[in-house]
Amino acid sequence: MKIVAKKKLWKYLFWLGPFLIAVGLTVALVSEQWGLIPLVFLITGIVITALGIIWQSYQTNWWKRRSTQAGTNALVATLAVLAILGLINFLGTRYHLRADLTETQLFTLAPQSRELVRVLPQPVKVWVFDINQNPQDRELLDNYQRQSSKFKYEYIDPQTRPGLAEKFGVKDYGEVYLESGDKRQLVQTVNENERLSEIRLTSRLQQLTSSTTAKVYLLQGHGERQLSPGKDAISQAVQGLGDKSFTTSPLNLGETSKVPQDAAVVIVAGPKRGLFEGEVKALQEYLNRGGNLLLMIDPNTDPKLNSLLQEWGVRLDNRLAVDVSGGSVGLGPATPLVTEYGQHPITKDFDNGNSFYRIARPLEITSVPGVEATPLLRTKPYPNSWAESDLQSEKLEFNADKDLKGPLTLGVALTRKQTPKSASTPQPAPTPSPLPSPTTQSKASPAPSVPSAPSAPSSQTATESRLVVLGNSDFATDGLFQQQLNGDVFLNSVTWLSQQEKQPLSIRPKEPKNRRITLTTTQGNLLILSSLLLLPLIGFAIAVIIWWKRR
Repeated sequence: MKIVAKKKLWKYLFWLGPFLIAVGLTVALVSEQWGLIPLVFLITGIVITALGIIWQSYQTNWWKRRSTQAGTNALVATLAVLAILGLINFLGTRYHLRADLTETQLFTLAPQSRELVRVLPQPVKVWVFDINQNPQDRELLDNYQRQSSKFKYEYIDPQTRPGLAEKFGVKDYGEVYLESGDKRQLVQTVNENERLSEIRLTSRLQQLTSSTTAKVYLLQGHGERQLSPGKDAISQAVQGLGDKSFTTSPLNLGETSKVPQDAAVVIVAGPKRGLFEGEVKALQEYLNRGGNLLLMIDPNTDPKLNSLLQEWGVRLDNRLAVDVSGGSVGLGPATPLVTEYGQHPITKDFDNGNSFYRIARPLEITSVPGVEATPLLRTKPYPNSWAESDLQSEKLEFNADKDLKGPLTLGVALTRKQTPKSASTPQPAPTPSPLPSPTTQSKASPAPSVPSAPSAPSSQTATESRLVVLGNSDFATDGLFQQQLNGDVFLNSVTWLSQQEKQPLSIRPKEPKNRRITLTTTQGNLLILSSLLLLPLIGFAIAVIIWWKRR
């Protein structure tokens, strides 16, 4: 009787364990706090349950049974699987590993965006005033948020929070604002036809967090490209500079005779007439005091800049760059299609992307001591491209005695160290020695870089002047600026020239490749017949043959 009573007591104690565990879990869930009381219930219940299981197994030799061992193995395997799944979920919440398998990385932030967000100096928040949370927009904002804990976003219904909407000056649904400290800026208005743009968001983010604004002057007075919207204007390029926190202003050196001291970059975009000698000297003096200049010179023009370019080892070729490889994409032979770029910060993220230059002139680069030159844009080798000397002929063909075989250099970036002494007394340029002909260079080899000659020791602080020369300005005009990498070439050149090394370069838009197959009526009918008639007949014939052999 005593043994039976003892067994009943252990049985009751065993059921007390699960009861105490249930009490502890209930208290914790109701109070939403894992305090001392629920922990005491849980620990006591677990201890009693464990002791009950051990005593029961000792009394019945439960562990020695074959069924128990098999069940234990299954339980251990199940617990191991659950533990692995729990660990995977834990790591998944802590570390985000994503693979974007699209060809153009449609769902991955550009390197420029990631770099900007990771080094945010202060917290930034995106406010989306809309009742509809578009999955595509949320995915983009999540990608930003994964880069830094300082980036947050929130969707707001203007009707439920009118005070916040009034604070930002919201006028319509879909408006997206950036806020950092006491600064606020409208990014764009999203709707069914226009989704949130990475380019706009990164540009506005850069403007909001930038502490300095660089001044860019665009030379006028010689038939340069028009800055306001119009035919062959560069208003989109000017707007792009504004989006990247640059302040732009026109500059007429005939009136001022000197480049302003606050000029970070001076742009000469497609002059049709020559500059006065005094204007050329003003640009030379600007470069000699550490300035930065972008020259975009079209064929059939003479801007009278030879004396300036000679100091840097650049000569404008009067021939026309011809490229017959662009016919498959609708480009004529007078529009070189460039897919090869130099190893330079301006073009480092271009890979083998496309940019094109309608009516362009080649550049000849020679070595000059103290100047480091890196060709940026190179056409394809001959027979795909060459420099055509006969500009009047309607039929473009290579003439060995007058024309130059490709690859041709259409753009070059140059740097030169300056000292305060050289700013006041410019030294004459040494006689340039020619670089190796571009036709002798391998297509696979990177564009050459001309090393700087060692300068004499000086106790004065040296500054760096930068110059970018492009044999075309049409690529930056309205309509062409937003196509392929054309806008990136322009914006990246200005960014590099401004010597704002921490400022991210331009972001090119990501477009999905068109993989659709266009079929003729005959091809469509053939596809229908083959799928609905031919393939079923082949399958039926194979089944009959197999049946006949097994019969």
